[in-house]
Amino acid sequence: MGPKAPAAFDEMQKTANKVRAPYQTYSKWLKKMPEDLLSRRHAQADMLFRRIGITFAVYGEASGGERLIPFDVIPRIISRDEWKMLSRGVCQRIDALNRFIHDVYHDQEILRAGKVPTDLVLANDLFREEMKGFTPPGGVYVHIGGIDVVRTGENAFHVLEDNLRTPSGVSYMLEDREIMMRLFPDLFDTYPIAPVNHYPQELLRNLRYVAPAGRDEEPTVVLLTPGQFNSAYFEHAFLADEMGVELVQGQDLFVEDDAVYMRTIEGPRRVDVIYRRIDDDFLDPKAFRPDSALGVPGLFEAYRKGRVTLANAIGTGIADDKAIYHHVPDMIRFYLGEEPILANVETWFLKREDHRTYVLEHLAELVVKEVHGSGGYGMLVGPKSTTQEISAYRERILADPGNFIAQPTLALSTCPTFVDQGIAPRHVDLRPFVLTGEKTTVVPGGLTRVALREGSLVVNSSQGGGTKDTWVLER
Repeated sequence: MGPKAPAAFDEMQKTANKVRAPYQTYSKWLKKMPEDLLSRRHAQADMLFRRIGITFAVYGEASGGERLIPFDVIPRIISRDEWKMLSRGVCQRIDALNRFIHDVYHDQEILRAGKVPTDLVLANDLFREEMKGFTPPGGVYVHIGGIDVVRTGENAFHVLEDNLRTPSGVSYMLEDREIMMRLFPDLFDTYPIAPVNHYPQELLRNLRYVAPAGRDEEPTVVLLTPGQFNSAYFEHAFLADEMGVELVQGQDLFVEDDAVYMRTIEGPRRVDVIYRRIDDDFLDPKAFRPDSALGVPGLFEAYRKGRVTLANAIGTGIADDKAIYHHVPDMIRFYLGEEPILANVETWFLKREDHRTYVLEHLAELVVKEVHGSGGYGMLVGPKSTTQEISAYRERILADPGNFIAQPTLALSTCPTFVDQGIAPRHVDLRPFVLTGEKTTVVPGGLTRVALREGSLVVNSSQGGGTKDTWVLER
């Protein structure tokens, strides 16, 4: 095995005998409670989640079945001042990324200024030539962004990655809160916890704001899903229901005279905004993959002519590529004239020989990821890997160096978590969900993912992670 990971920051315990301020009220409450309370509440939460049917599919599993995401009954608590910095930081980042996407599909000023390598953008598989010269309604490309943030110290937060295509997980943020309010109503009377349940209406308001101009009636919004076999289908159905909009599949829509219509029992109905949870390639068999049965023929042409809005825009993937990530702080300086509020994690590009040499010599200490990877798949966590795993990964890197980046093994902060042995620290990250319409906003909280296996740094649900409710204190 590789070297030990560095010691982690404990979000609850300042020292063995001193509790950090955000957790002090909770710690006192916990001490007064019967020993078996958390295990009883844990069992109730499990039952409630099963009844609601919150599941996700795990791709590649032999059974092909669906699982419940494990839920932890101990909340993660963030102070008002910590959240103030975090929320400003993620909104700043999304503002700069929206500007970057517009720029690379128009004047490419940042490339000409040498702030981002030209080949990193123009030779990238995620760069969409079809989007050049096109500006979506409102100039917004990233309507919904999920920014993954990790904590390494008292006031040390880092952005791990930007999710700008079809970010998922917000349904867990909302359902986790609903379950906690049912299980621990007394705590919600005691703690000044900022609400998150207005997210669906905020999302709907933002989507309506970016509807194409010139329509007299209230814009019609739909949520486009690939269908029930998608891993996030529960979330698609949940959000459509919460927003009060139709959940549709490709066959429910058609294009006529460059406008998009939905089939209804009353006849065709014009659609103005499509919140799509389908990847670019599958949106329109006429424009992209001709074998796609998920999309809508003619949709891209209607989009290019400004007759319908897609959220998120086609081509946003160019800005959540893990190689582009390195340059986001420079984007913030270039477009906004500000210093980044949230730091990036140091990153090595294995396409570069000097970086590759260093990484190959230090694989046992680093985390290596595929440039277009997601969900925790295809990555190497050096300190947690065997010599054989490291050796096999080395061969993968040498076969295609440009497909990988490496980062230090961060000491992700820990939060108290209810596990089989009782309460124990487990590593966490946070995904706040940032909305852009008339302006850029974020609901106070986000999805806290927790690595339930002792010592594990991988929080993804697909890799055995769970979730917890995230409490942002209002005072």
